[in-house]
Amino acid sequence: MQFEALTANDLSEIGDLQPADWPDITPELTYYIDTPFCHPIKTKIDGKIAGIGTAIVFENTAWLAHIIVAPDFRRQGIAYHLVLELLKNLSRDAVETCLLTATKIGQPVYEKAGFRTVGEYVFWDREKPWKGVPDSPNLMPFKEIYRSRIYELDKKASGENRQTLIAEYLRNSIVYLENSTVLGCYLPDLRNGLIVADSIQAGLALMNIKHATEDKVAIPSANVAGLAFLKEHGFAETGLTAPRMVLGKDIAWKPEMIFGRIGGNFG
Repeated sequence: MQFEALTANDLSEIGDLQPADWPDITPELTYYIDTPFCHPIKTKIDGKIAGIGTAIVFENTAWLAHIIVAPDFRRQGIAYHLVLELLKNLSRDAVETCLLTATKIGQPVYEKAGFRTVGEYVFWDREKPWKGVPDSPNLMPFKEIYRSRIYELDKKASGENRQTLIAEYLRNSIVYLENSTVLGCYLPDLRNGLIVADSIQAGLALMNIKHATEDKVAIPSANVAGLAFLKEHGFAETGLTAPRMVLGKDIAWKPEMIFGRIGGNFG
């Protein structure tokens, strides 16, 4: 099986790859193609794109994302070989830990490749009208002096150095300050709206801002305070979950600090 880099010229040919229950994949694929730390690949059969996948590299960690096989080419082991190819490429980049968020269809493929489940995201939808509380006076708009502290918070929560990803989304972020120290941040422009916080009070204050308008959310099942907040404020579990899977060295992920994930492709 041959693999090549996915390019902008391929975007007109990905219609058969679009999963029916996913948002439009074109913007994310465009982002991967245009971003130096992302490495999207494709494989073709009889001149047609049969499958795609992407590796996203943050120093010594990486994520696999958008591993998709066209319906006409499923059950041929293509997804598994895409995973192996991406992992082979990562081995040259000194990546110690590879992560992903799995679908039910994909989980057996990743297990075959050696991934193990280390956590779970749960999905909630708004069921009742929003009943928020007054905004906390500790919430402030982003200032440049907060940048390094936000990087520290995200690294503490994720166990990864994701500065290259989050840097361009800080301009419209909101921080939670206590005694002039940033204890939480919300990046509304970063995919699903990342919220990381070093205290429950900060995390819930930022969730209160986010979910005044956002009707859907996925957060780690280990964030008990965040789940209780959602239930109290009119959200209900959808019954959908997604395992967080790891291959290689464990990292110091702190799910209790994550009050809103970026998305399935970045955690």
